[in-house]
Amino acid sequence: MVALFLLRARRYARRSRDQFSLASSIRPAELTVLLHLARGREAVVELGTGTAWSTIALALDDRARRVVTYDPCVRPEREAYLARAWPNVRERIELRDEPDSRGPRSGESVEFLFIDSSHDCESVMTAFRAWRDSLVPGAVVAFHDYDHPSYPGVREAIDDLGLSGRQHGGLFVWHAPGDG
Repeated sequence: MVALFLLRARRYARRSRDQFSLASSIRPAELTVLLHLARGREAVVELGTGTAWSTIALALDDRARRVVTYDPCVRPEREAYLARAWPNVRERIELRDEPDSRGPRSGESVEFLFIDSSHDCESVMTAFRAWRDSLVPGAVVAFHDYDHPSYPGVREAIDDLGLSGRQHGGLFVWHAPGDG
């Protein structure tokens, strides 16, 4: 289902001349890693919705998964891609058009956190700190655009936060202490 959605999304992006989505959406190899990391995790939060390709893929990959995604900058193309997701998938996606620095709502816990919003050091650190206390033991946090030459702030933030983890292509992965 994920591959079919991505095929449909890329076809639509080319037809509609949506260069933003074609340039900014997560690459297939990174998405494969992201989906593997999220496997078995139902409470997923994505920081940085963009046009929602990774949001939809995360929801498609697990029928029990609920994806909450934050982005104060609503891309006009986003709804066109959400319309290409199947209705039962769209029902499990909650769009929050607000800054990721607000953190979780009361009582909200996270098993998988994907940070792909602002890429400057301070923004990445602020987002991580806003969500850290909501992470369940053993939660996984994936930072996108790690070591990307245009976004040195991602690596700087991870270094400043003192996080140790592993790099998987353009993703840096950190595991919260605890089970898992």
